[in-house]
Amino acid sequence: MDDHPDPPASAPRESGISRRAILGGVGAAGLAGSLAIAGTRAFGQSSAPKTVSLAWTQGAACHSPLAFGVAHGFFAKRGVDVVLYNQGDIGQTLIQALATDKADIGIGLLLDWLKPLEQGFDVKLVSGTHGGCQRIITTVASGITQVSQLKGKTIAVAEIAGPSKLAFSVTLARSGIDPDQDVTWRAYPGELLAAVLKRKDADAMAHLDPQAFAFSRQPGFQEIANTETGVYKDRVCCVIGANGHLLRTDKDTVRRVVEGVIDIHEYAANHPDQVAKYYIDTYHPPGIKLADLTALLGQLTYHHHPAGEALIEEIKLSYDDMKLIKVIRPHVNSEKLAREVSANVFV
Repeated sequence: MDDHPDPPASAPRESGISRRAILGGVGAAGLAGSLAIAGTRAFGQSSAPKTVSLAWTQGAACHSPLAFGVAHGFFAKRGVDVVLYNQGDIGQTLIQALATDKADIGIGLLLDWLKPLEQGFDVKLVSGTHGGCQRIITTVASGITQVSQLKGKTIAVAEIAGPSKLAFSVTLARSGIDPDQDVTWRAYPGELLAAVLKRKDADAMAHLDPQAFAFSRQPGFQEIANTETGVYKDRVCCVIGANGHLLRTDKDTVRRVVEGVIDIHEYAANHPDQVAKYYIDTYHPPGIKLADLTALLGQLTYHHHPAGEALIEEIKLSYDDMKLIKVIRPHVNSEKLAREVSANVFV
């Protein structure tokens, strides 16, 4: 059985999920045998597809492959009827949606999951989806071209406790800058961040795509860091989490959804133009043009999908990062916690 849904007429057909796609090329050895078994299972044998609520952030351009995948049968071919649930824009509400059965499976920024999962939410992380989607931007006129030059500067963010401040506090700390003492953070509405830099009310912005990517392409602006490079090179940005009850009672359905998510991300990596056009035409996201969204999707690391031991290692590294910026207590055993909050659906 061909495990790929029918792509748009203009698109060449892709092969099924590869072992590289699932492992993300990080710590793969421990999963090879289990994935060989998983790869032999037939998809969609049940005559009554299982309905699964998949929580996403509709306004996050990096999530656009999910909508494309639902519309083009990437999940239906696996015997699951995926219904998208727009959980909003805050990572904590995503985890609460899963923990309270408003959604079965969800996708969001890894760093947003870590503290709530440490506190015992009945949710497990099961796979990564991609890297990227956050950036630090300065003006060319500022003369700031690298993170080390941000010491003593003001950084504008959309939320003072939001994901970009969290992610780039790690970047600063790993560069020898105390994110609490050596920089000033100021919150402004996200759509105004470019104007804030032009007025010199801040020296840099730390922000999420798609707005951040669109700002970086405006004349006079430059990107000096993102969550694909530097301390985040070869690391996942967004991950898939599953409701604990569903995972315990129907792991096979979770696996099918995860495989569908991975497959559509691989497809997006090869066909960003098709995914971008569908997302623009369907959801009309403000502030980004089709050409910019196509370029953005083509830049994200949609081939990176750590699972099993590879995912545990990335979660561990992220817990270490959270200890560095004092979000997680210093005595916490990062590896033990990473194993507790994750699950391998491929075994």
